[in-house]
Amino acid sequence: MDVIVIGGGIVGVATAYQLRTAGHRVCVVERHATVAQGATYGHGGIVLPTPLDAWFGPTFLGNRRGVVYRPGLKSSARRFARRLAQLQAPEAFRDQWLRLRPLVELSREAIASIEAGFHLEFEQREGVLHVTRQPREWEQVQSALDLLREFEMHHHVLSASECADIEHSVPAEPAFAGGVLFPRERTANCPLFTKLVKQVLDEQGGVQFLFGRAVEAIRLENQRAAVELAPAEGERKSAREVDVISCDAVVVAAGAGSAPLLEQFGLSLPLHPIRMLSLTAPIAYEECTPHLTVVDSIRRVSMTRMNQRIRVAGAAVLQPERELAKPLAEPLAEAGAALLAQATHDWIPGAAKISAAHEWEGLRLLSPDGLPVVGNAVHPRLFVNFGHGPAGWGLACGSAKVIADLVSGTTPSVPHDTLSALRAERFAN
Repeated sequence: MDVIVIGGGIVGVATAYQLRTAGHRVCVVERHATVAQGATYGHGGIVLPTPLDAWFGPTFLGNRRGVVYRPGLKSSARRFARRLAQLQAPEAFRDQWLRLRPLVELSREAIASIEAGFHLEFEQREGVLHVTRQPREWEQVQSALDLLREFEMHHHVLSASECADIEHSVPAEPAFAGGVLFPRERTANCPLFTKLVKQVLDEQGGVQFLFGRAVEAIRLENQRAAVELAPAEGERKSAREVDVISCDAVVVAAGAGSAPLLEQFGLSLPLHPIRMLSLTAPIAYEECTPHLTVVDSIRRVSMTRMNQRIRVAGAAVLQPERELAKPLAEPLAEAGAALLAQATHDWIPGAAKISAAHEWEGLRLLSPDGLPVVGNAVHPRLFVNFGHGPAGWGLACGSAKVIADLVSGTTPSVPHDTLSALRAERFAN
């Protein structure tokens, strides 16, 4: 089949890879000049989420310490936050993790296959240490620890002194409540991985990349599908001169740009774009740099060494949708940068030269139940793959495999309950 994938971030490129592996011909349409230029570019690096990383459950929005939160009283952002808060109860959190977990494990297998098959090096680093400051906040993470024990996920619960012994960059004073070490979980360079997979596809053939073009609309018919392209920069065309690419199926994997493409079919999803910030700073003092990734579990800020720099990511800015098209207001940008800088000062003092940091911000689409939107939607020739949120870029590799199976008419290897939980139509229930 000929398949068009809309979006050249990690999700779109991973989808193209899995579709090509399944024997399809693929065209990836991306509005930027190359891959990994949108939300993929500033990712914090955590490859796959654990119950402590999932963007639902007891530590998300509960105290808003990691969220620069400025919605109006009646805004869509506040309604979105209320829906997500319903998953904070331990039983609801457990049920939702049960739905997500098969996708996490499928993603782990998909990444391992790509990594081993092509001997890719993308700054992989083992070991993630979650740390929690206050005893009352430690209580918040207990339901996540219960899930780690129930599903026998490899981890170690540590005291403050044990955290400092294992990770020398974390100061034992002032005292903090404790930490959780995941010795086998990894961080890696997401945009580098995306570019390396594109390189593999370029060498193998069968995948075309069309850069600098945005998709204006999708056409769906019984026998074929097509996408209408906006004019390239500098081009002027009349309404009769629209560029159209025909195909057998379309996969929408355009992140925050996905929703407008689906609204033409009457599919309005309650997902909300959330603005994420990151700092990439040069190393200040080598002896202070962490060898593990350190995550402030409550602020949801990750601090990862990437070669000769430190990537500090988190600081979600939750705003009404009408404000997302504008540049981030200076007070909010300053508040977000201050949150990231404070986390580095608290947990890895002396490691990062924050004054010389490169600042980044980008939109990531988050669903009100914390799960991505993956599967067939509206029409037999239309598929969707977006809404993975900030917690783990590796989920894209598993959801891409699900999409490739569905396009091929093969039953995906994840349980039916998980497939149902990922469908776009779930929000109509």
